[in-house]
Amino acid sequence: MSNAKPVSRFPVPALSDMPDDIRERILAVQEKSGFIPNVFLALAHRPDEFRAFFAYHDALMDKPGNLTKAEREMIVVATSSLNQCQYCVVAHGAILRIRAKNPLIADQIASNYRKADLTDRQKAMLDFAIKVSTEANKVGEADFDTLKSHGFTEDDAWDITAITAFFGLSNRMANVTSMRPNDEFYAMGR
Repeated sequence: MSNAKPVSRFPVPALSDMPDDIRERILAVQEKSGFIPNVFLALAHRPDEFRAFFAYHDALMDKPGNLTKAEREMIVVATSSLNQCQYCVVAHGAILRIRAKNPLIADQIASNYRKADLTDRQKAMLDFAIKVSTEANKVGEADFDTLKSHGFTEDDAWDITAITAFFGLSNRMANVTSMRPNDEFYAMGR
């Protein structure tokens, strides 16, 4: 059981020792989801970084726009799979299953998004995200033209890029800290 394993290889502060704003945010998440996702506990080790991380996360993932919340999660799952980030694939896979109302989609995307039950538009979005992850230096006008041909705007291209880049950071932090996915994530949205 993962409960016997540490949340992170770095110290995890007790809720009572956290700054008020961080503790309040964590308790609000716990009230909404029924548990505290380990990412909140692991990142609370560095309060200023916690605040910056979640401010940017929320700016990218909770905004309205042409990308649905499920499509934003698709980007996270595909790029996190590429980066071999167990925590983000499992946690965001759960969120994707719920947002897409599809119990299979996260596993399909994590194993091979090109074979997943996605629209051509979504596959183009993920092709772009993967290129940003692996070869950002080679992104050019043809890539933007492909996105445009699928109805994406310049702002959408920015959002796809920013989500991909942000989760590149998140994936690396989760891997290096040995962050464990909560057991609860595995069954969510199934």
